[in-house]
Amino acid sequence: MSALHADGGAKPWLATFAIGLSTFTVVTAEMLPVGLLTPIVSTLNASIGRAGLLISLPALFAALFAPLVVLGARRTDRRSLLIAFLLLLIAANLLAAAATSMALLFAARILLGFCIGGIWAIAGGLAERLVPPASVGLALSVIFGGVAAASVFGVPLGVFLGEALGWRMAFLAVAVLAALTLLLLLCVLPPLPVTQAISWRSFTAQRANRRLLTGLLLTFLLVAGHFMAYTFVRPLLQTVAGIEGRWVGPLLFAYGVAGIAGNFIAGQAAAKRLRRTLALIALGLVLAVLLLPLLGHAPMSGGAFLLLWGIAYGGVSVSLMAWMLKAAPGAVEVASSLYIALFNLAISCGSLAGGLVVDAGGLTINGVLSGMVLLLALAILMRTRPQALTTAAKADSPPG
Repeated sequence: MSALHADGGAKPWLATFAIGLSTFTVVTAEMLPVGLLTPIVSTLNASIGRAGLLISLPALFAALFAPLVVLGARRTDRRSLLIAFLLLLIAANLLAAAATSMALLFAARILLGFCIGGIWAIAGGLAERLVPPASVGLALSVIFGGVAAASVFGVPLGVFLGEALGWRMAFLAVAVLAALTLLLLLCVLPPLPVTQAISWRSFTAQRANRRLLTGLLLTFLLVAGHFMAYTFVRPLLQTVAGIEGRWVGPLLFAYGVAGIAGNFIAGQAAAKRLRRTLALIALGLVLAVLLLPLLGHAPMSGGAFLLLWGIAYGGVSVSLMAWMLKAAPGAVEVASSLYIALFNLAISCGSLAGGLVVDAGGLTINGVLSGMVLLLALAILMRTRPQALTTAAKADSPPG
């Protein structure tokens, strides 16, 4: 794709911010039920485990849809695609707000899955088309910063809105945010025609890229292990740590602040020592996920483990994306769409597995098993040679 930043000035950065706001909005919608499980279960008479499907269903459909967007959209203008997906996002959240049964709520969440896969699949590849080459790194940080911010703030936002106005108003608020984002995109995003379509061969060419495959495996393990436990963070805090419902929102907000800090720290560290950064992130997740249900039986200790959890998970997205870019610098859009597919598949599998374990064995057993999944990711990182990524990057770079 050719660069499209001839306007200069502030407009390319407004467009970049609008795309970042799009990713923030769609991931906030994805994460929202984590903070609303308790009131949703109460209103619609469902089990906690079944309600976990509200996270796993959209993630599963996003995983299926992300590579198909890159393949199927072909030469469709990327601005038109973003607008279409935001309209769909508004509809999905309005349907969720009006749902009178779990079946309708599940339908709304499946619709959301298509939005997640579509927006994630094309957003990351737009940075180089909007800003000068020297600013692409910063533009990517803005775009994926929306994902990082939503991943850590979406849950406390849902808790605050759910406690104050009810869970239906929380979904309605996200629909309003999506509408405002759409208006901003219409005003500042230029046409983004496609100059080179990606084919199936572009994907099959990466089958022998061991660094990319390792990165995808790490993505699945880290994200699945996290969401296996985090989907049930509210009941975990209330039933294990003994935290009153009115304090869950502030604690999850603190988790969000810790996550944003972790995002910036990891972003800087990953640029210098990528493998070590991911290993420290995995270690932090292992400790938090294992120790909170085992030792966090008081509000203070439970809150402390939650903050460690936030710092560690805040660095996951940016560090894994850095791994993908180093592993396949000559096929960024392909690597990005595969990363997005595995990321969302991991959310789906993690939250689904967590629901089954919670229903069968309880929250503590689920925390231990989640920690084992994360420990496997740490073991893989410890066995990966630091110089291997650099070698893979050079091998995959286009000639010339």
